[in-house]
Amino acid sequence: MKKVIKTIATFALVLTGFFAVSETTTTTASAASSDDFSSIYQVAKAHMGARYVYGATGPTAFDCSGFTGYVYKKGAGVTLPRTAQAQFNSLKHVSYKNIQKGDLVFFGGSKYAISHVGLYVGNGKMIDAQNRGVVREAVHAPWWHAVGYARVSTSTSAATDDAN
Repeated sequence: MKKVIKTIATFALVLTGFFAVSETTTTTASAASSDDFSSIYQVAKAHMGARYVYGATGPTAFDCSGFTGYVYKKGAGVTLPRTAQAQFNSLKHVSYKNIQKGDLVFFGGSKYAISHVGLYVGNGKMIDAQNRGVVREAVHAPWWHAVGYARVSTSTSAATDDAN
């Protein structure tokens, strides 16, 4: 019985990921300009300490994907999909060795079970909204399992990068 439930749960996660991919537009990878990142970073910093509330999209409380969506909308005029999984599915993936300030870092059990997202700010750090609120912390903290990295396009020009 446990095996059947596990199989059904896995199928549901894969199916959810499939529909999230089919409902979003793929964004090409182009590095955020220093001006774009500066603006995005200022918005993120201004909300440090904001409360975590599941499903919240700001400006006084956030969940993780609500935070990244808010920061990109206010800082660069870019609209991201609502959930962490949908953001992961819609963006151009990059490798950790090619991560840049402004990229998004995704966490979870696998690429098909994304449960958290944060904004990379350089030097192995990110700003994210989690149970302690909006905080700055290490990307590779022991309580997080990073499963992917992605670049948000802030311009119409496309650049290529090594995928994960």
